[in-house]
Amino acid sequence: CPLLPGPALIHVQVVGLGHSAHRVHSDLLPRLISAPSPPFSCPEQAARLKKMQEDDKKQKADFRKQMEKLISDFIQSSSQKRKKFEPMNKLERSILHDVVEVAGLTSFSFGEDDECRYVMIFKKEFAPSDGELEAYRSGEEWDPQRAEERKRSKELAQREADAAAQQGPAPVPCPNSNYKQKYSHLIGTVAAKEGAHTLQANKAYGCVPTANKRDTRSIEEALNEIRAKKKMRVMDTGSCGPSGQ
Repeated sequence: CPLLPGPALIHVQVVGLGHSAHRVHSDLLPRLISAPSPPFSCPEQAARLKKMQEDDKKQKADFRKQMEKLISDFIQSSSQKRKKFEPMNKLERSILHDVVEVAGLTSFSFGEDDECRYVMIFKKEFAPSDGELEAYRSGEEWDPQRAEERKRSKELAQREADAAAQQGPAPVPCPNSNYKQKYSHLIGTVAAKEGAHTLQANKAYGCVPTANKRDTRSIEEALNEIRAKKKMRVMDTGSCGPSGQ
């Protein structure tokens, strides 16, 4: 094995063994320990991938042949109108739908969860009705007699609704007692415009007409007279002052 590039080997005495040994310098140890293991060669990986693809292709082909055999038996059977398959995964359902389409039949998938979904196939002359598909989607078994009863009930309800619409709106029920009479002592016997009172201004309060005023002076005239009286009072006080001394 060729030596790794780096410092030269050094001679180290191993204590307790009684002999000498060549040891690699300490800075080479991490590189030796962390060296990755050799991966698989490219030819081996390619061969393994090719084998997996061939196995997957063979499984799909075998499953398709199996479905083609079941579809052929179903077509040749005169007593079968529909056929229900076991739950399948998405890939298997897609293969089955393709086989059914090539054979000229009708197929539907039912079931909520992907793991529980299954396929049902029908012959063209026995295609499912909307009620049948609704029952399968609801997780129920198709019962023609029950479906006919439901259909009659719906038709009867529709006829009753049409008759009620033609008669017009239903009359409003009349109460047994008249609440106005019962509570007349609280709300009175009149209401709306009849109960409204016409308000008239009281001449003794608020705005008084000019005809009812005793003092007919304006504000400016009253203020001027007040100022004149004050001025006269001041003048009288001033004239009486020196004569009293």
